[in-house]
Amino acid sequence: MAISPKLQNDLKQFQRLQQDLSTVAQQRLQIDLKLREVTHTLEELKGVAEDAAIYRPIGGLLVKAQNRKEVEDLLTEEKETLEVRLKAMERQETHLKERYSTMQKELSEALQAAGVAISGSP
Repeated sequence: MAISPKLQNDLKQFQRLQQDLSTVAQQRLQIDLKLREVTHTLEELKGVAEDAAIYRPIGGLLVKAQNRKEVEDLLTEEKETLEVRLKAMERQETHLKERYSTMQKELSEALQAAGVAISGSP
């Protein structure tokens, strides 16, 4: 059975939505991992003496920080930025999941109406 051009277009959009959802989920995981790393580093930094030599990365270099507070401030700022980005990614992922579910249901109904067998259907 032939599938209408509109249904073919909808299927392509659905595939793009699947890819977008996968990409966003992967980006969210990367941000979450980085956030955990920064949080752990901040916790470890609390146990370091105030006058201890601490180095921070600048590009490909490690540069000696003036003091522990300088590094704590930089990491705290990075943590806050990552938290905002993570929340934004979570919202985007939720929105895409909702669109995915809706579109999946609509396509399933349209394919059944067109008489196309759907994998996983009896």
